[in-house]
Amino acid sequence: MPESINPQQLVNWFRHSAPYINAHRGHTFVVLFSGKAVADPRFSSFIHDIALLNSLGIKLCLVHGAREQIETQLKAQHIESTIIDGLRVTDEATLQIVKQTVGSVRMDIEAMLSMGIANSPMAGARIKVSSGNFITARPVGVKKGIDFAHTGEVRRIDTESIRQNLDNNTIVLLSSIAYSPTGEIFSMSAEEVATSTAVQLNADKIIYLSDSDEHSKSFFSHHQLNANEACTLSKTQPESCIHLEYATHAIKNGVSRAHIIDREQDGSLLLELFTRDGVGVMVTADNYDVLRQATIDDIGGILELIEPLEIEGILVRRSREKLETEINHYMVLERDGTIIGCTALYAYPKEHVAELACLVIHPDYQKEGRGDHLLLTIEKQLRNSTINALFVLTSRTAHWFQERGFQASDIGSLPIEKQALYNLQRKSKVFIKTLGSIDV
Repeated sequence: MPESINPQQLVNWFRHSAPYINAHRGHTFVVLFSGKAVADPRFSSFIHDIALLNSLGIKLCLVHGAREQIETQLKAQHIESTIIDGLRVTDEATLQIVKQTVGSVRMDIEAMLSMGIANSPMAGARIKVSSGNFITARPVGVKKGIDFAHTGEVRRIDTESIRQNLDNNTIVLLSSIAYSPTGEIFSMSAEEVATSTAVQLNADKIIYLSDSDEHSKSFFSHHQLNANEACTLSKTQPESCIHLEYATHAIKNGVSRAHIIDREQDGSLLLELFTRDGVGVMVTADNYDVLRQATIDDIGGILELIEPLEIEGILVRRSREKLETEINHYMVLERDGTIIGCTALYAYPKEHVAELACLVIHPDYQKEGRGDHLLLTIEKQLRNSTINALFVLTSRTAHWFQERGFQASDIGSLPIEKQALYNLQRKSKVFIKTLGSIDV
């Protein structure tokens, strides 16, 4: 094992990635990458990662572009080409270049996927690849007075044939060339091919590898967007982030999740799929964080979340048995199947007050407003009830609650039942908040 690799870190990575390996197995992913990515010397590393995904039982439909190579050939042969709204006008001379270039790029990719060199990540892979006439096209026609000639758009996708190949553990490789029922050849947008394929396949994910530039680096700081947020952002992003528009379309038409990742980062595909927060931008139909009522199945996650705080003495220790009997009092904040926050509510109807307890956010997700989200949700729930005040007992987080409208009080202000349970040794401070109207 290389000295630079910490064995324990490797073990921890495998353990933390196991839930994602199980979750992705048998699912269908559509992956788009550009001709620029294919020309990059690092493309072989990406192919190795694709081989790994295939070996893990993920059904892969790859869509490649070839714009970089086409541009090079057009310039070499002094053929002028026009691109309007992201689409190339494909006349007869340009079509000949497109056919030759796309075919060459496709064969290069197939050759790399067919490697089985010993002492390499591809050793023993024996990957099967299928490419062919899966896409039926129609002409774009005349737009804004411009005849796009042999430029086409998706008419139909042979999803049945694609699924048969995927079910046989075969990688399906699609290009930006398609055919019409009359035998015509059309050059198409690889982004449209990938997005339409994902939609019609009802894919679990579509992944766009972005050729990022200096202007789009800040884009990847967003990490996660819902469809509406993505739609708004797509109107303000530079052309280098055009994938966001396609991702939004995919999500609004049934694809579960869309990911946009920076291909410049080595291993970004694996990091996006097998780590909790990934390294790219994920677009979903709804917010990624889910706040819900806790169930008995959440106890392990809650214990893992609160145990470090119990050890520090910030929280009172809670046994598994106590959590089991009181689980109906808890709410959990879940992110991609992992509990990253929780809180509990104990009502005292006679006194018209309730205790907010065990408000915890995982350290990796603090300072992003999630604690406020939990508190606000509790307050909204109580707005139409007979509860008119919330109280907390805290030994270390007094300022956080004071900044959110809680006022210092004393033990005597607590319900009689709670006073009897007060731990004099902890000397927890009492804070109370009167509940008024809450903005929705």
